[in-house]
Amino acid sequence: MTATMDLGLSERLRPIHAAVRDMVRNEIEPASEEFLAEVPKDGRFVYTARQSEILEGLKATARSRNLWNFWLTGSERGFGLTTVEYAYLAEEMGKAHLGAETFNCSAPDTGNMEVLERFCTEVQKGPWLPRLLNGEIRSAYLMTEPEIASSDATNIAMRCVPDGDDYVLDGEKWWASGAGDPRCAIYIVMVRTGGDDAPKHKRHSMLLIPADTPGIEVLRAMQVYGDDDAPHGHMHIRFSGVRVPKSAMILGEGRGFEIAQGRLGPGRIHHCMRAIGHAERALELLCERSLAREAFGKPLAELGENYDIIAKARMDIEMARLLCLKAAWMMDQGDLKAAAPWISAIKVVAPNVALDVIDQAVQMHGGQGISQDTPLARMWTHVRTLRLADGPDAVHRRQVARWELAKHRP
Repeated sequence: MTATMDLGLSERLRPIHAAVRDMVRNEIEPASEEFLAEVPKDGRFVYTARQSEILEGLKATARSRNLWNFWLTGSERGFGLTTVEYAYLAEEMGKAHLGAETFNCSAPDTGNMEVLERFCTEVQKGPWLPRLLNGEIRSAYLMTEPEIASSDATNIAMRCVPDGDDYVLDGEKWWASGAGDPRCAIYIVMVRTGGDDAPKHKRHSMLLIPADTPGIEVLRAMQVYGDDDAPHGHMHIRFSGVRVPKSAMILGEGRGFEIAQGRLGPGRIHHCMRAIGHAERALELLCERSLAREAFGKPLAELGENYDIIAKARMDIEMARLLCLKAAWMMDQGDLKAAAPWISAIKVVAPNVALDVIDQAVQMHGGQGISQDTPLARMWTHVRTLRLADGPDAVHRRQVARWELAKHRP
């Protein structure tokens, strides 16, 4: 490794970072709480007039300040940032519920836009990519299935059968994040097109399928620890004889894993960056609470092991951030194979560090910490899902261990 590893804030990023940080703290975070309070008023998977006003107002403000589409690196459509630079911004976005969407940097749209930008034809991009880049519509990525172990993506079983100029799809997908949003207009769907005689990683393909295609039925909203995450939603969806033109195929049959590797690298590390933002916000709340409340004649900070807890939280966050920045730097070098073990490592470390810090902040708040009166319970629930949604910890640890052992094998 001969390139200089500079993980600091670049000079060009400093004013952008300050603008994003200030907008998150002063405008987005307060508005996020009002936005969430509106969810039950007109039904679960709709936007009230006030929610639309809040969200679209924040997005318009961000665009007017040229704070938009930071995530798309290596493209003339993007902001021109490196992955390391984007990491600093994503961390700030992780501190507020509407942080990422305000700047058009939300999952799963960022990963889906990566697919459209890097793998789709101009004809395929036309109806979807400009509208996604403008924040006019949302999208969903459909891979996981209820009847198989989706942590091994070679198990994906939804059949996609050619029929004349079309494909016909039958099967079910679940945990389709964002598919509950009424603005969700396009799905990217992973299907099986090859038989058992095909190489294991050449049996699957990806299709662009409009959300309103006949035969698609949303069965239910999956709940995360009892919360349906409305109006975003993680939906269980059935495909019954869904017919799509062969022109919906991305790159060609059997290239699903090739596309997935391009999508899952950048898009998945974004979650790690935002998880560190969650941890920072939780530590801030923990410290404020520990100094503001007294028990047994002392501030909470001075009781028990709370000094040690606060110190450990700070040290763990700093270590996780450095690992995240190194993974981002490795990605910026252009060799995704070399970056892969570092991506796997941070996918384990970031959510686990964030969960520990959030849990300590909950403990410091007592009963209030598990209630709706702070963002901590919602943050914990979201970050806990990352240990599954980004692939199980065990899968990532296995990849790191295989890489480590390879250094010592003849």
